[in-house]
Amino acid sequence: MAVFAFACSQTEQMTDTQQSDDTSTNPYENMDFPELNNFQKPEVETFTTENGVTFYLVEDNELPLINVSTRVRTGGVLNSNEKTGLASITGTVMRSGGTETYPADTLNTLLENRAASIETGIGFTSGNASMDVLKEDFDDLLPIFIDVLTNPAFPEDKIELAKTQQKSSISRRNDNPQQIGVREFQALIYGEDSPYGRTTEYSTINNITREDLVNFHDKHFSASNMMVGVVGDFNAKEMKQKLRNTFGELPSGDETTLKFPEVDYEPQSTINFIEKSDVNQSFVMMGHIGGMRDNPDYAKIQVMNRVLSGGFSGRLMQVVRTEMGLAYSVFGQYGMNSFYPGLFYAGVMTKSSTTAEAIDAIIKQIERLQNEPITKQELQDVKDQILNSAVFEYDSYEEVLSERMSNEYRGLPADAFEQYIEGVKATTIEDVQAVAQEYLNPDNLQILVVGNKEEIGDQLEKYGDVNKIDISIPEPGSGDEQMVKGDAEKGEEWLSKMTSAVINDNTELNSISLSGEMNMQGRKMPMSTTINYPDAINQTIKGPMGEIKVNYKDGSGKMIVGGQERPLPPQMAKNLQSTLNRSFLSIALNAENVNPQYLGTEKVDGMSYEKVNVTVDGSNVELLLDTETHYPDIIRYKQFNPQMGEQVTVENHNSNWQTVDGVAYPYLQETIINGNKSGEAVYKSHEVNK
Repeated sequence: MAVFAFACSQTEQMTDTQQSDDTSTNPYENMDFPELNNFQKPEVETFTTENGVTFYLVEDNELPLINVSTRVRTGGVLNSNEKTGLASITGTVMRSGGTETYPADTLNTLLENRAASIETGIGFTSGNASMDVLKEDFDDLLPIFIDVLTNPAFPEDKIELAKTQQKSSISRRNDNPQQIGVREFQALIYGEDSPYGRTTEYSTINNITREDLVNFHDKHFSASNMMVGVVGDFNAKEMKQKLRNTFGELPSGDETTLKFPEVDYEPQSTINFIEKSDVNQSFVMMGHIGGMRDNPDYAKIQVMNRVLSGGFSGRLMQVVRTEMGLAYSVFGQYGMNSFYPGLFYAGVMTKSSTTAEAIDAIIKQIERLQNEPITKQELQDVKDQILNSAVFEYDSYEEVLSERMSNEYRGLPADAFEQYIEGVKATTIEDVQAVAQEYLNPDNLQILVVGNKEEIGDQLEKYGDVNKIDISIPEPGSGDEQMVKGDAEKGEEWLSKMTSAVINDNTELNSISLSGEMNMQGRKMPMSTTINYPDAINQTIKGPMGEIKVNYKDGSGKMIVGGQERPLPPQMAKNLQSTLNRSFLSIALNAENVNPQYLGTEKVDGMSYEKVNVTVDGSNVELLLDTETHYPDIIRYKQFNPQMGEQVTVENHNSNWQTVDGVAYPYLQETIINGNKSGEAVYKSHEVNK
C-alpha cells in the first residue's frame, strides 16, 4: 500500500509540474515548513536480577504512559504432534481466564476502568505478555500483571471456549485458496509430521486438558525464562527498584531449552494439486527449503529478494503482472529464520487457463537472476528502497526496545540491523548473481497448485506426474459406527409402511417447496426452502441483518448475503448434502438401498415406537415410527459437529403432519443435539413438484 501511495504522489507531482508551466509562481513555493525533529536513538539500559530475569529499560517522558513487554522462552515447537495447539490455547486462557485473585470479569472491569490493557499469547518460538498503563496506575497494576503472567486460573469454561474457537478455525480452514496453499506448501517442504509443517486438528485439540495447560505454563513461565522490557515515563533508578521488588520475588525455575529439530530436506522437483471446484483462478506456490538468519550472506540475499519480488518494482511484478498480464497478485521471498530454515517460495494468483504460463514465467525470472547480472539501476533502486525504509525501523522508542529484545532472544548481536544496512550498502551486482546461483534451485522446485481441475485441464502434466493432495479435515469418530443387525425382513416391512405413509403410492416426488419460519436462540426468521431430489437445495432466510440465500447442487453452491455472492464453504456444502440424504423423504425415495433393520420397540416420553435402522452414506440412521400412522416422528443419528470437534447425537422430532398432493410433511420440526434443544422450524405450507 505504501508503494501505491508513493506512485500516486509521483503522478500528482507530475500533474502539478505540468500545470506550473502556465503560471509564474507555484503556491507551495511560499509555504513555510517547520524543521523536522531529529530522532535520537535512545540507549537501552539492562540489568538482571538474581533469579534470572533480564530487564531492558528505555525512558520516554513525552507522554505519561508506560508499556511493559515480556518475552518468555517457550513456544508451540515444544508441543507434541498429538497436542498441537496446546501452547496457543495456554497463551489465550492465561489472559481470558484471569487469576484466582482477579477472575476474568473482575480483571476486565478493573482494566477498563483504568484505560489499561494486559494481553498474553504464545507463538511457535516464544511466549509474550504486555501491559499498557497510565503512569499514575503503574504501581497498582504491575502486581496484577505479574499475577496474570505467573498465576493464571485456567478455568474450565474459558478453556472450552478457546478450544471451540480453535475448532471453528479448523472448520473454515479450507474456505480460502491462499490459506490452503500456504499451509500445504509448508507441509510439502518441511513434511507434514515436522513441527514446522504440522496442522492443528480436531483430535489434537480434543487431546488437550486443563492439566496440560497448567503443566505447560508452570514448566516455562519462570524467572529464568523471562525478558522484560519497560518503556515510558519513569525514572530509571526508581523503576529498577520496583522491578526488583516484584519480579525479583519470582521462583527461578528451570531454564527452558528450545529444541528445533533438523530439517531433513532432499532437493526434488514435484508437481502437486489441490482440487477446489468453487474457484475460477489458480493459486500457485513453488519453491524449496530456505536459509538461516545468521548466514553471512543475509544482506546480499535480501537485495536479491527485492530484485525478484520487491513490490511493484520487482521483476515478478513487472514481468508477470505488468508486461504479461497474467496476474494481479504475484510474490516471492527467500526466507531466513532464526531457529530453523525458512522457505524459498514464489507464487501467483492467475486465471485457471493461464496456470502453466504463469508458472513458466516465474521460473524464467528465477533462472534469469542466475544467468544474467542485474543492472546498475536495479541495484541502486533496491538499495534506495531498503535504506529509505530503514528510518521506520526506529520510528519509536518501543520499536528500539522491541528490536533489542528480539535480537538477544534470537541470539543476534545488538547491532544486527546496523550490520544488515552496511551489508546492503556493500552489495554488488556480482554478489546478487552469486547468491542467486548458490541459494536458488529452479531445477528442483516443488510446485503446488490450488484450483479448479475442470478449468485447468491437463496443463500441469508437463511438469511430471501430478500428486493430488487430500485436504479433507479428519473428523474424530467418523467411520467408527458398526453395521447394525436386526430383523431385515421386518425392517423392509416397516420401511415400506413409512414410505407409503409419507409418499402416496400414486405420487412421483421430484421436488418439494416449504414455507415457514426458523426459530433459533429465540429469533424467529421467515424461511422458504425448495428441495429438488436427489441433490439440490435452494433456501432463503430473512434474518435480522437481511436476506440470506443458499443455492446448493451436487456438492457445491453459493451463498448470497446482503447482495454479495460467495462460494458455499465446502464444510457447509457437505453438511447440506448429508442433511438431505438423512431426511425421511430421501430415505423413502431410496428405500431399496438403505439396508433397513428392525430393532424392536422403543419408548420415548411415554409413547411406544417401532424402531428401524437404515444405513445412509455409511452411517446409521434410526427411524422411530408411529405404530398407527407409520410417520417417522423421531429421526436419530450421529453427526460431526465442527464447533464441538466431535460426534454428537442429533434427534429430529417431527409432529403436526400435513398431507398435500400425496406427500406428508411435519409442520413442526424440533432439533435436539446431545439432549439439548438447538432450534425448530414451523411450516405453514408445502407444495409438491411446483
